[in-house]
Amino acid sequence: MNAFLEGILNISPVLAFTIVGCLVFAEDALFIGFLIPGETAAVLGGVVASRGQAALWAMMAVVVLAAIVGDTVGYEVGKHLGPRILDSRALRKRRAKLEAAQDFLRRRGGSAVFLGRFVAFFRAVMPALAGSSRMHYPRFLAFNAAGGLVWGTIFVLLGFFAGNSYEAVAKAAGRDITAGVLLAALAAVVVWRIRKARRERRTNNAGSPTAHPERRDGP
Repeated sequence: MNAFLEGILNISPVLAFTIVGCLVFAEDALFIGFLIPGETAAVLGGVVASRGQAALWAMMAVVVLAAIVGDTVGYEVGKHLGPRILDSRALRKRRAKLEAAQDFLRRRGGSAVFLGRFVAFFRAVMPALAGSSRMHYPRFLAFNAAGGLVWGTIFVLLGFFAGNSYEAVAKAAGRDITAGVLLAALAAVVVWRIRKARRERRTNNAGSPTAHPERRDGP
């Protein structure tokens, strides 16, 4: 794998654009993110730009566009083949993670699409889950585009400034951002449960006999 990644850094700019774009696209559209995380490809694109082999802005554009289009294809795959894909052998082995992603999407909606872009497993399955859940495409596209823009820009810039230290940066950044997103998701779950419990208490209190005492006639 290392030889393959190093090979990308020593090829023509056009081929580098093509390979990086295809890897980012395929992560979400074809679920290859289990093999090569998309942030690794994005960071490699930044390294190629840092060596003067490609324009930084062009590499960012390729990565962001590939991320958005890949998510859109993943959405369509989920919309038309959802149950079949989600019950496949590859995802059956990751049932716990898949259920966590489905629960996250149910609770957070579009925000899950945006935040899922920064967690490797969620990034690979979230578009298909959004499609299978019949999320309205304009809503999906808005959060998908925002996530792709932020994610692509961050990781290409990381590769650009890291230079030859790209491998350590890709691993550390992917791990730290994933941890941050998971902590944010956990905090959101806690807040949601607290608010739900408060609403239930208010509903119960409003419906209790002591909340609306009957008026009694008489002196």
